[in-house]
Amino acid sequence: MRTTTRHLTAVRNLGILAHVDAGKTTVTERILYLTGATHKRGEVHDGTTVTDFDPQERDRGITIFAAAVSCVWDGHRINLIDTPGHVDFSDEVTRALRVLDGAVAVFDAVAGVEPQSEAVWRQADRHGVPRIAFVNKMDRAGADLDAAAASIRERLDTVPLVVQMPVGREAGFTGVVDLLRMRALVWAADGASGGTCAQGPVPDALREEAVRRRGLLEEAVAELHPAALEEYCAGETVSARTLAAALRDLTLSGEGVVVLCGSAYRNRGVEPLLDAVVAYLPSPLDVPPVRGTHEGAVRERAADPAAPFAALAFKVASTATGRLTSLRVYSGMLRKGDVVRDTGAGRVERVGRILRVQADRHAETDVAVAGDIVAVAGLKSARAGTTLCAPAAPLVLEAPTAADPVVSVAVEARSGLDTDRLATALARLAEEDPSLVVRTDPETGQTVLSGLGELHLEVAVERIRREQGVAVAVGRPRVAYRETVVGGVSGLVYRHVKQDGGAGQFAHVVLDVEPLPVAEGSAGEFVFRSAVVGGRVPQEYVRAVEAGCRDALADGPLGGHPVTGLRVTLTDGATHSKDSSETAFRTAGRLGLRQALRAAATALLEPVAEVTVTAPDDAVGGVLGDLAARRGRVSGSAARAGTTVVTATVPLAELFGYASRLRGRTRGRGTFTTRPAGYALVPAAVSRTLLAG
Repeated sequence: MRTTTRHLTAVRNLGILAHVDAGKTTVTERILYLTGATHKRGEVHDGTTVTDFDPQERDRGITIFAAAVSCVWDGHRINLIDTPGHVDFSDEVTRALRVLDGAVAVFDAVAGVEPQSEAVWRQADRHGVPRIAFVNKMDRAGADLDAAAASIRERLDTVPLVVQMPVGREAGFTGVVDLLRMRALVWAADGASGGTCAQGPVPDALREEAVRRRGLLEEAVAELHPAALEEYCAGETVSARTLAAALRDLTLSGEGVVVLCGSAYRNRGVEPLLDAVVAYLPSPLDVPPVRGTHEGAVRERAADPAAPFAALAFKVASTATGRLTSLRVYSGMLRKGDVVRDTGAGRVERVGRILRVQADRHAETDVAVAGDIVAVAGLKSARAGTTLCAPAAPLVLEAPTAADPVVSVAVEARSGLDTDRLATALARLAEEDPSLVVRTDPETGQTVLSGLGELHLEVAVERIRREQGVAVAVGRPRVAYRETVVGGVSGLVYRHVKQDGGAGQFAHVVLDVEPLPVAEGSAGEFVFRSAVVGGRVPQEYVRAVEAGCRDALADGPLGGHPVTGLRVTLTDGATHSKDSSETAFRTAGRLGLRQALRAAATALLEPVAEVTVTAPDDAVGGVLGDLAARRGRVSGSAARAGTTVVTATVPLAELFGYASRLRGRTRGRGTFTTRPAGYALVPAAVSRTLLAG
């Protein structure tokens, strides 16, 4: 057991998180190269990266699928997941964060915290994942470590603990000063990718500034950590050893974030980043035991190989050699040939092979222990979010929730002979990516594919064409509208009486329906409560009424869209001694709420996105005019080195085709990013047009 514990303390399960184009894949490639996992530096622009191995990733130059790799640094096993930065693939990030112990957040030294950086940071907050920050691209014109740290403080609501300062600026950036040990790390130039690292004393020209920054670091840490404060008060300084211990504690608690800097492309600053991963991010033993449920009771499983086996599947992929299920093992041990219980499907299955994953390459192993991230072959029913456990010790772990789709397209096979193949391909896609939803339109009979954005759907359709060889016709994108209540109705009475021989059905309900205040919820929420007194409606029937109301939310009175943002109160009711049942009250809840919605004032909601546009100064006028024409509301703008960054909230339906329009208005020099910003009411004139269509 002592050897196993030592093994667990030397494991780091971490993800690389960032906004698109911040350089996280390049950071991953440099980590693999420096740790000896690869023998050649992979480049995104050359399509030679290890983690972006899918043809579409290499064609588009972006990360689409989360990829796991493993390497060793300073005697520590680092299991690393490179995650997508584009908002359309945020569900991949969510599933990865669910199984990680720590993360490295990568920021652009010029742009600082960008919209998707903030989004993935909030996701990590929700999962309680400790992070350190790496400010990348310090060699770019306009790079500013202090400005990036200030944006971390302002936009992420955390305390940046900057432990380095740059040596040289912009193109002259050659290294960093380690403020803990007061030493300089300088990389000798060796082509575009950097060279070897030399350690030495802090240059005289930087010593005064380094001492000042070390003092600021000590003060910031002392304000947050009792041991550092005690030492600081005793001698107005904090030792490197105390600082390092305090920084680890603050990272694990989330009270502060360690900030480092470098240029991954030029291979400068990556070694100190790896040292920080080992020093500050948690091992499986440093995180709380995973919690699950069994028969309604909460159970904990510590990261102990001697405990019963429990693992969470977070990714399913179909490969040329079969179906692979990626797992995070939380407790116990898994051996090749073991039988495990799939709690989602309620069946047992045998594990055929256990694989150590290196992106698209695999190496077989005989055993996986608590703390490992591996892939297994042979499981037929497991899905992303499925718990696998020892048959004799059942457990259900919390599964990551899939985001609701916001964009849909109709798809059909160009050849009638390919219809069955298309159906099979769509089912496989939905199995691998839970954020893709396939349904049949009841009115048109068309097959509709829904996802998180235009790019998400483009990638899915292209996979069908490339991997399955099916020629697909795709309709115009459509957004997922919702309906909400803007004017309520009180005292609506609904009586459900049915008598057709034998036992009858009787249920009497009185409902109040009102808009859900913003303080209580947002789009996507529904609140039900009971104000019945005197036991006029038994509690089991109250639950049935709530279930019926939830059934009624599936299609609203305006256009059959899901209904959201309302509160329903059951104020009164009546029962029959023989004919009342849960089924009757569920039916009354469903039909009663539908009747109430027809009587209430309802309105359409549409998904909106926060759009951040970076455009040359001479093209800003055209950009603003185009955003206004798309019903956009500008919320801010900022000048940045010859360009202007405009932030606006725009209906998602108005963003189709925006990329080509922006390129035309800025002569190819403009860029934009989006992130979901919830739902907003559709203006009355637009709503009438939509409903008429």
